[in-house]
Amino acid sequence: MNVDPRSQFEALTGAGIQAFRAGRAADARSLFERAVALPPPPGARRPWAMLAQACRQLGDVAAETSALEAALAEDPRAIGALLMMGDRKRIDGDDRAATHFFRAALALAGTGQAAPGLATMIDGARRFLADAGQRFEAHLLAGIDGGQGGRRMADAVDLLLGRTQLYLQQPSMFYFPGLPQRPFYGREEFDWLPRLEAQVPAIRAELEAVLAGGEDGFQPYVERAQGRPAPANSLLDDPSWSAFFLWKNGEPVAANAARCPVTMAALAETPRPMIAKWSPMGLFSVLRPGTHIRPHHGVLNTRLICHLPLIVPPGCGIRVGAETREWREGKTLIFDDSFEHEAWNRGDATRVVLLFEIWRPEITPEEQVALTRIFELIDTYQGLPDAS
Repeated sequence: MNVDPRSQFEALTGAGIQAFRAGRAADARSLFERAVALPPPPGARRPWAMLAQACRQLGDVAAETSALEAALAEDPRAIGALLMMGDRKRIDGDDRAATHFFRAALALAGTGQAAPGLATMIDGARRFLADAGQRFEAHLLAGIDGGQGGRRMADAVDLLLGRTQLYLQQPSMFYFPGLPQRPFYGREEFDWLPRLEAQVPAIRAELEAVLAGGEDGFQPYVERAQGRPAPANSLLDDPSWSAFFLWKNGEPVAANAARCPVTMAALAETPRPMIAKWSPMGLFSVLRPGTHIRPHHGVLNTRLICHLPLIVPPGCGIRVGAETREWREGKTLIFDDSFEHEAWNRGDATRVVLLFEIWRPEITPEEQVALTRIFELIDTYQGLPDAS
């Protein structure tokens, strides 16, 4: 009498499961081996993973590995087989291979594809990866001479170990290629900076006089533009982050500028872009207690943003890319705002910096001329400047 292959496949698989649960691993292996030799019914999978479990119970590493390889050849996204292969490699002492299999399984599990019965194995994979990461870090640091290779090497190691995230320039409107990926620049790189910082007492005196005038001349830094969609910014029209503009959209704000002649003269000595309707920009930026400027990107990578801190209570800071800094009164921070950045005031008093922009030092005079022309043409078309 002919036996239906489908019925035979199901019978052998079911009998194998019963034998395995009863602790008869040899019988289970035999039954599963006979089942995988048959074509599975539509939508079914050969019981390679169950065969691998039986082989493990019997201590046959080669057969277990072969069964798992067959399972993954049939379905590379089989989470259970990936977890089992990762565990096999772990037992074999091959941490690198185990890491690859476990990461693949967890990536799939993160999409909600894992069966509830795999929860224990998934937890074990996570623990292994955490432990393996610590072992790898210890191995790596033990072989590196402290400080060898300088800051860039230290940053590369932090990325390799997952201590930091990779951030790159991502301006929201205009990207100029070929510029170094540097979130912060050193104060010593700018020969004009000591002259500016020497004016801090006088600049702060002008600021204090402005602040004594209350809200006169201040406006929310992020404002709703008439006839345009509202930006998705939690500080829209919120005076918690406010500005006293001295220069805005390439023009001096006459009433405000008249109140701050020393500051205006100091800004005139900086290498700022001069672009009609665009630049320069200069303002006292006010961040009130409890305010968080959420992560965002600037519109260009052709400039650098300068913060000359004038009033800085404890609890204030800024992150640009993976680097976090605190403002120090009188010490300018210079950064590329085309990197993701955020700032906060977790203190109980107001923070104020003089904020202005300069050309990136890597951009040549010829490129400055060309960029100026491009931005002015953009403006006359009435298009992309809205991105700012």
